[in-house]
Amino acid sequence: MFGSRTELKTEAQIRTMRRAGLVTRAALEAARAACVPGATTAEVDAAAAAVIADAGARSNFKGYHGFPATACISINDEIVHGIPGPRVLETGDLVSIDCGAIVDGYHGDSAFTLCVGGWDAASAADRRLSEVTEESMWAGIAAFATAKRVGEIGAAIEDFAEREAPDLGLLEDYTGHGIGTQMHMEPEVLNYRARNMGPKVRPGMCLAIEPMLVAGDIASRTLDDEWTVVTVDGKRAAHWEHTVARHAAGIWVLTAEDGGAARLRPYGVVPVPLED
Repeated sequence: MFGSRTELKTEAQIRTMRRAGLVTRAALEAARAACVPGATTAEVDAAAAAVIADAGARSNFKGYHGFPATACISINDEIVHGIPGPRVLETGDLVSIDCGAIVDGYHGDSAFTLCVGGWDAASAADRRLSEVTEESMWAGIAAFATAKRVGEIGAAIEDFAEREAPDLGLLEDYTGHGIGTQMHMEPEVLNYRARNMGPKVRPGMCLAIEPMLVAGDIASRTLDDEWTVVTVDGKRAAHWEHTVARHAAGIWVLTAEDGGAARLRPYGVVPVPLED
């Protein structure tokens, strides 16, 4: 899955990744808007694809090891890598959408979870599952701002999830990753605490930080399509992800419009944009 080395970017290269990140964000927002009751997942995928094409960018998911679509769209008990198709969305479905874009050879990658029909249509359990997953991601991103080792990110994710929702399951089989001239690169970014704290964090390091939590047991299996990963017990799942750069002056969330400022403020972290 991963490339062979940790790639450190120049500030100019990170600015290019910011462009890829903003295209990725726009594609996800189009997919969000298309996620209405009665829509098919293929229609949601087409909305994301149109935004990427209109920006003059390329999808980094379509064709990746044979993946047939622009976005991974995973519903209810599907954790990740769901393939868009004729499935019709229903009010109350919990949907995770993951996609990315390539701009001038550099990648963006991001994901979020929503409830079809809006969060007022969700159960309290589904809303909590998504909220804890999202906030565990932000805890990991905040840790990246001051981390000396990559493993501090996973420790922060696990600490938050265990403190706030010990009844939820934190997936261990799927991880975050380095990102840059490839979508998946070293280093592996675990979503849990490990004895090996991983490589040193250095300026120019760009990471995709992406926890996945489930409402039940963390055991999973892959369907016969060889892509879609589901929970074994049929319980629901959530997935959140951002691409984040650590540069000489601080961090910047490349796939967030404000660089992560609003969500990092409670952690005392002030993201710093790169100068033009």
